[in-house]
Amino acid sequence: MFSMFSKNTEKLESFIGINSNFKGDIKTQGTLRVDGTVEGNIETDWLILGETSHLKGNAVSKGIIVGGRVDGNLTAREIIEIKTKGQVTGELATSKLSIAEGAMFDGRSSMIREESNVIELQAKEKAS
Repeated sequence: MFSMFSKNTEKLESFIGINSNFKGDIKTQGTLRVDGTVEGNIETDWLILGETSHLKGNAVSKGIIVGGRVDGNLTAREIIEIKTKGQVTGELATSKLSIAEGAMFDGRSSMIREESNVIELQAKEKAS
């Protein structure tokens, strides 16, 4: 599971186990790994949703790995990675998107542009 942003996820600060069912919103720093069910919204630095996870809600993070099921919208400033057994129904917003063969994604995706690029583009448009 620790593929594209493994350097940043070596320290696991928070964990929701395989037989856990959590209802409510979670706001935490560092890395959160979910192997159980969360009904609510998640805001964290890094989010790992294991193969047995089910998120019924939205998540905002720097990076999100989806190995399980998500019914909700995901927003990541850096990357969203949907693994082979991952299933996402909802909207994705990120600057990098990786969907493995066999993964299921049913929804809409939009790419987040870095702010500096947007400002440079606007300056060029005004100059012409």
